[in-house]
Amino acid sequence: MKQKLLFTLLASASAAVCAQSSVTIYGVVDAGVTSVSGLRGGSVKQLVSGIMDGSRLGFRISEDLGGGWRAIGTLEHRLEIDTGGVSNRPPSGSQLPDRVAQAARLGLPATLQPVVTAVGSTIGAGIGVNQAGGFWDRQAFVGLVTPVGAVLAGRQYTPGYEVSATFDTLGTQSSLAAGQVASLPASFDIRLSNALQYRIQLGGFTASAMAAAGEGSASTGRFLGAMAMYKGSNFSVGAGYNTRENERGAKSLTSTIVGASLGMGPGRLFGAWGSVKDDNPSGLSGIAASVTPVVGAAAAGLVQNAFINGFKQDGTLAHVGYKIEAGANTIYLAYTQYDDKRPANSDTKSFGVAYSYALSKRTDINAVVTRFDNSGLGQAAPGGAGYLGGVTASAGTDSTSMALGIRHRF
Repeated sequence: MKQKLLFTLLASASAAVCAQSSVTIYGVVDAGVTSVSGLRGGSVKQLVSGIMDGSRLGFRISEDLGGGWRAIGTLEHRLEIDTGGVSNRPPSGSQLPDRVAQAARLGLPATLQPVVTAVGSTIGAGIGVNQAGGFWDRQAFVGLVTPVGAVLAGRQYTPGYEVSATFDTLGTQSSLAAGQVASLPASFDIRLSNALQYRIQLGGFTASAMAAAGEGSASTGRFLGAMAMYKGSNFSVGAGYNTRENERGAKSLTSTIVGASLGMGPGRLFGAWGSVKDDNPSGLSGIAASVTPVVGAAAAGLVQNAFINGFKQDGTLAHVGYKIEAGANTIYLAYTQYDDKRPANSDTKSFGVAYSYALSKRTDINAVVTRFDNSGLGQAAPGGAGYLGGVTASAGTDSTSMALGIRHRF
């Protein structure tokens, strides 16, 4: 009798603990076929991972500590359905935009051109998603929710990107997403490692502030970001700001975004505007040291500055779109324009339609048609939610992407 009573008490205690904590396993598997025109060699047809969403496997942890306190955590792994790997390359491979090549050659003597070509090949070899092979590349953080806000530490989405994604008609899905036209070089820092974030949420109002440091450094590569959003049933509005330093401590990529959405007719209207500025691109300060033994310090400095000028950014991003949901059908219409303010005038316009049909609450089939119009030295090619599109065959060459895929969420 005593043993039975003890077993009952232990079982009750265990059930109480389990009721206060949980681990949720979730994920997305998304794959399909695409045909993209305007690339070197003509149209490229391939099986890809991430037509609408990047494929992933995640673990979400939550424990109720009582008194309005809760411990949380997220671990999210990138997964490439087409290869089973954790990283990918764009269809254009290691090809750099012509504006970079032109900047690198402008004013440099012919004797330096082989060095310029070699440096460009090295930089191009690093183009892609998660080339470092991080297992928890998408998210990896732990946090504490309190009655006065939440504190999160680890690899997280940046505040500016969160606003951008919220007021993107596609919600970052597919080649029609707003950020696709300015993805090489990236117009927004999407995720940051070594990040500390404070968040508050009061009804429909959410705000956050984030700070991060470069890996192994407290004085270079620092990042600051903040955002505020209000989400209502019929109207939402928000603003976000990101800024970071490069590896030398100089101010680098700075992005500002404002957006709004409004219920209108049978669907919802979205709009966003952003500015992008980067006078000191990251990851290029080591070029001079690497080529000095070959061409000398003075010439090496010229080569490095040429590539820095090629990767500088100064432009604005404008987006408008409309989303209609009717039963199992969802239709997206969107237009995005990147206006480059630099002499290269690398402008890109994106427009098209995406359609999703829900076979169930978890599974849907998707079709997307996106057109990229490039002018000046604009050279963007459409990618997808899980991969970069890279660049077209040459500056000013347009591109059309047609994609058909299936997505399952669990």
